[in-house]
Amino acid sequence: MMSTMEAEPAEHEELTVKQAQELMRKYYFQRDSSRGLYATFTWFIEEVGELAEAILSNNKPAIEEELADVLAWLLSIANILGIDVERAFKKKYLSPEPPL
Repeated sequence: MMSTMEAEPAEHEELTVKQAQELMRKYYFQRDSSRGLYATFTWFIEEVGELAEAILSNNKPAIEEELADVLAWLLSIANILGIDVERAFKKKYLSPEPPL
């Protein structure tokens, strides 16, 4: 969780995966954890479907919006499961031999 001294990044500032995950926890953890893992995962899959539709229609603004939604729901799932996505990504893809 961000300290009280640390402000939320403005739109033009960089945002780390860790900060994004903390924002999702701050705003949505109570609701998502109450909903439960499987229902939250279902929402994630729905957003993946909406992303597929946006890609197939080649609608760039919709693709951007749906990518953001997919990321948000993925981070919510990680929060429910207690997984630090940034750490997990670094562990897998910054290793000496990343997966092909």
